[in-house]
This record gives sequence, C-alpha cells and structure tokens, in this order.
Amino acid sequence: MKTLTALFTAAALAFGANAAFAKDVQPDEVVKLVNAKTIKSLDELKATAVAKHPGATVTDSELENEYGRYIYKVDLRDAQNVEWDVDLDAKTGEVLKDERDN
Repeated sequence: MKTLTALFTAAALAFGANAAFAKDVQPDEVVKLVNAKTIKSLDELKATAVAKHPGATVTDSELENEYGRYIYKVDLRDAQNVEWDVDLDAKTGEVLKDERDN
C-alpha cells in the first residue's frame, strides 16, 4: 500500500511541477512582446502553421511561456476534417511539433 501511495504522490508532484512551468501569456503581455520584437506577430505565426496544412482553418491558438521559451500552439482542422496540433517557437517561427490530433 505504501508503494501505491508513493507512486500516486510522485505522479501528482511531477504533473504539478510540469504545469507550473507552462504559463499562458495574457493578451496585454503579448502586445508588449510583439512590439519589443521578442516574438513574431501572431498573424505571422498562424500563417506559418496554416502553411503546413494548406486550406486548414485555425480552431484555437494560445501563447505559452514554457521554461522561459515562448511557444505558440495552434489547433487546425483541414478540409478532410482532420485535426492537427502545431507548436511553433514564437521567437523564430520554427515548427517544433506538427502532429495529427487523435
């Protein structure tokens, strides 16, 4: 029983620690980051994501600060109704993840 409790505790701590390092960036802060050229414009980042799946539409997007790195996460739906998750480095525009959403 102690082992099971220890596993649940470790899992909860690991999940909590991970969540603490990924923080949504508020809209007023986004404007400041774009104006300071710390990150690319959100329109430019969205265009990069859509270019990976021409004809797709953006269903959701958010900017997060993960471990001091700004990540722009875009959810897309293509013409075949397939959903895609595309993550970009908001500073460089580099595509970090492009996966089909299950």
